[in-house]
Order: sequence, then C-alpha cells, then structure tokens
Amino acid sequence: MKTIDVTALGELLIDFTESGISPQGNRLLEVNPGGAPCNVLSMLRRLGKETCFIGKVGKDLFGDLLEEALVSAGIGIRGLQRDPAVNTTLAFVHTKEDGDREFSFYRNPGADMMLECSDLVPDLITGAKIFHFGTLSMTHEGCRAATKEAIRIAKESGALVSFDPNLREPLWNSLEEAREQVDYGLRHCHILKISDNEIQWF
Repeated sequence: MKTIDVTALGELLIDFTESGISPQGNRLLEVNPGGAPCNVLSMLRRLGKETCFIGKVGKDLFGDLLEEALVSAGIGIRGLQRDPAVNTTLAFVHTKEDGDREFSFYRNPGADMMLECSDLVPDLITGAKIFHFGTLSMTHEGCRAATKEAIRIAKESGALVSFDPNLREPLWNSLEEAREQVDYGLRHCHILKISDNEIQWF
C-alpha cells in the first residue's frame, strides 16, 4: 500500500540570496534552504500531502540547518544522508535587473553529488504514489547511477514519475552531456515540469 504521496530525490543546498545593504555599504546575503526537489515537497506539505526526501548533505552547520528546515516543514527525512567528508553544497544567487537569476555554485564536490545507490531507501520509493527528480542529481556518475536506480524502482512499483530538468549550465561538463540526461528524464517521466527557456534550449 502506498502511504507517501510524493518522494523526491536530489539536491538539498543553501541558497545565499541578496538581502539589502549593510550600514557599511556591503551587500547582505540571507541563508535560505534551497534545492528544487525540496521546494516541490514543501509546497505539497502545505497542501496536506505526505512527502519524503532522499538526498545527501554535509555533516556540518549548513547540513544541520537544512535537516531542521525539512523537519520544520514536515518533510520525511529517513532518506536524508549526512556526509562527514564533503561539505553541504552552497549556491550564491544574484538577481539581475530584468528579474532573471544567476547562480554561482560551491560544489566541487558538494555533498549532494555524493549520493550513491547504497544510500537509497527503497521503501520510500516503492511506498510513494509519485517519484520526483531533477537533473542536478545526474551531473556526475555516482549520483546519476543512484537517480536512475531510483527511477527503475519507482517505475517497477507502479509509481508515477515526475521530472524537472532544472537546467543549471555551470554544473555540467558540457551542454551535450546535459542534453543526454534531460533526454533520459523525458523518456522516463509521466509528469514534466519544464520552463520555456528549457524547451527552447532542448
């Protein structure tokens, strides 16, 4: 019996967003929990849905903050792993005059990249009605294998598969590699969350 509405796998990170100017005239940065998969889960929790997250953060201050944020939001954390050797991924977000955003990532490596097949909690996937993922967990070989294994488990269990390409160009070795992985996601999903610019790029 499927008791989880949505399980999502992917990146959980800190977004540093611009938040005004200090009295000394320096830009202020606000620490925000981030990562597209958990943004989806957070909104679903507000709608009263049962959700779980599978991913990895560092065993550090930022990892503590992110785990606390998931618990506070009511998102299940049994699939959250803590890596003692690799720090939590950080992203610095700059909003341009036209409202578009630019990202600078500290992820070389970041803990979210360290997710492996052995980190998966299969019953969080088989027990979900919908399995959701994006491409940030497909930028590198180890986490890519874990993502594809999770997709296989989800499909075999009869779950719907939801996919968000969420293209972040700086995180890929090449855009051709990105296109290959987006194509994989498109071929294996039932539900697609995609932006106009990603459609045009693809």
